[in-house]
Amino acid sequence: MFTGIVTDTGEVLHVSPSRLTVSTPKLFRELEIGRSIAVNGACLTVIELSPAAESFSVELSPETLARTNLGLVRRGDLVNLELPLRFSDRLDGHFVLGHVDTVGEIVSISRKEKGAVFRFRVDEKYSRYLIEKGSIALDGISLTIFNIRDGEFDVAIIPHTLEQTNLRLRCPGDKVNVEFDVLAKYLERLLQDKGGR
Repeated sequence: MFTGIVTDTGEVLHVSPSRLTVSTPKLFRELEIGRSIAVNGACLTVIELSPAAESFSVELSPETLARTNLGLVRRGDLVNLELPLRFSDRLDGHFVLGHVDTVGEIVSISRKEKGAVFRFRVDEKYSRYLIEKGSIALDGISLTIFNIRDGEFDVAIIPHTLEQTNLRLRCPGDKVNVEFDVLAKYLERLLQDKGGR
């Protein structure tokens, strides 16, 4: 489980159809083989560590490639990284499982004096999970939704978040991983089960 508070941006060193290698000098000492790490919001398992490059490798399953933007990353790209939540940690974002629901798209970016407003688009079938002032994880970043319309929504990005995440390099048309608030999904399932009785 994660919080959507990005710990570092790592540089992609190598990518193949089934494997991704990322450099992260900041987090490297905390990594272990078999440990989970969120990469652009997708929960993956560390399978190899390279001390010389201060990098780690993860496997990319067909399901991960089908559900996320990780099949689109290239060498030199920055990816958002977060270590799993410890029970002693503060919950500064919201509960993020690292189970990406879909891939969305950046529609527009409006730079402001203090940060930016990003507009995103998801398939309209996911509109039921878009709640005004609700939480969403975009490339693993916990953000707050507003101005919802026809599968599109805005998020305000403060300067700190721009500096600490890969959003600083993003452009309209770029694809992002989307995880909707798990509480909304559980509530929907409970109501469906109740309605079927």
